[in-house]
Amino acid sequence: MHKTVVITGAGRGIGAATAKKLASQGYAVVVNYRRDAKSADKVAKDIVAAGGRAIAIQADVSLESDVQRLFHQVNAEWGPVRCLVNNAGMLQTQMPLQDMSFDRFQATMNTNVLSGFLCCRAFIRQAEGAGAIVNVTSVAARTGAPFEYVDYAASKAAMDAITKGLSIELAARNIRVNSVRPAFIYTDMHADGGEPERVERLIPQIPLQRGGTPEEVAHAIAWLLSDEASYITGTFLDLAGGK
Repeated sequence: MHKTVVITGAGRGIGAATAKKLASQGYAVVVNYRRDAKSADKVAKDIVAAGGRAIAIQADVSLESDVQRLFHQVNAEWGPVRCLVNNAGMLQTQMPLQDMSFDRFQATMNTNVLSGFLCCRAFIRQAEGAGAIVNVTSVAARTGAPFEYVDYAASKAAMDAITKGLSIELAARNIRVNSVRPAFIYTDMHADGGEPERVERLIPQIPLQRGGTPEEVAHAIAWLLSDEASYITGTFLDLAGGK
């Protein structure tokens, strides 16, 4: 029987790489997206063409009604979701906190934190037996991302707190909760922040002297979801080249 996994924000970058990785391991993959149907549909079609199972489902996971609809649809088609990857995230233009608007800070929190809360809650309420959650946060949660993305860093630190607290709440149910904390990964998100070549600029500061790939993060997520990590919960795995 296939394990069903919901991956939020799976139309590009780390989410897309994770969808393809998990599909290759036999998971039935829900490719969630908010706006870019073309990219999400392509991820799902590529998985099916390779012999896997995948479906793309639109939902703004910062909205309670959309999250409820998402999980209801998956449960109706494939049964209970066994694994969840909270990957949906927003990164906005680099600036110091004093220049950030209230609307910007609130939007970042809604997309990066509220979505994680809503998806975790929906997942738990329908879970049957053992399961696993991986929250995609960031090394920014411990660095603070000064002068660039303090709002983003704060949102990821909040998700780390959810990871720790929820891992204890769910341990007796054999549902594991962990975080991966990437940094310096080659994704389109850096363009969203206004500096597409940010990884290249920072390479001299990275001990491994290179940026990382979405596929490397996907491998870590897949491992944390797997039975090979069955004694790991409440843990934070940094993927930042030693930084």
